[in-house]
Amino acid sequence: MDIPSLINSEIFSLVVLPVLIFIARVMDVTLGTLRIIFTSRGKKFISPIFGFFEIMIWLLAISQIMTNLTNLTYYLAYAGGFAMGNFVGIHIEEKLAMGTLIIRIITKKEGHKLVEFLKSEGYGVTSFDGEGARGPVKLIFTTIKRKDVDKVIRIIKQYNPKAFFSVEEVRSASEGIYPAKKPGSIQGSLSKFRLMRPGK
Repeated sequence: MDIPSLINSEIFSLVVLPVLIFIARVMDVTLGTLRIIFTSRGKKFISPIFGFFEIMIWLLAISQIMTNLTNLTYYLAYAGGFAMGNFVGIHIEEKLAMGTLIIRIITKKEGHKLVEFLKSEGYGVTSFDGEGARGPVKLIFTTIKRKDVDKVIRIIKQYNPKAFFSVEEVRSASEGIYPAKKPGSIQGSLSKFRLMRPGK
């Protein structure tokens, strides 16, 4: 079967084209989700690139819908691709683990051990005494890399399961204290390479 015959066939219109619409919608919504995330973090150069390809793919998908308004399969593929695109975009963003977070911890229990352990792990910590609705509390602040959030939350729950804490994104931060790169990491290897270069 030649290509023109395939395109005009019933199999193409009922199976192949809906699948292509679904995939296109997943791609453009994924790009849109990442574009919004990068825009919120001030990535002004990469966001327009995502936006360009997002709209190009969207136009290709919507053009097929508009030329086949009576085909319910296309609508389902379009809507399903939109839903899946949101899921995929958020999943990718979580895997990238980009950005910086601030964790605020409020505990009525003595927080000295928690503060000392966070410091021993390489995190910068600021703590001070405060007054809560039910008496004295300890306020602890730490700024971390997004990839470390699960680890820090586990530490908090280990030392004080009843502590209140909140996690918020930080658009930009300077002069922070973060755990050193692991010796086996790419960043650690590059650091060693720079130290070993002649004349350095």
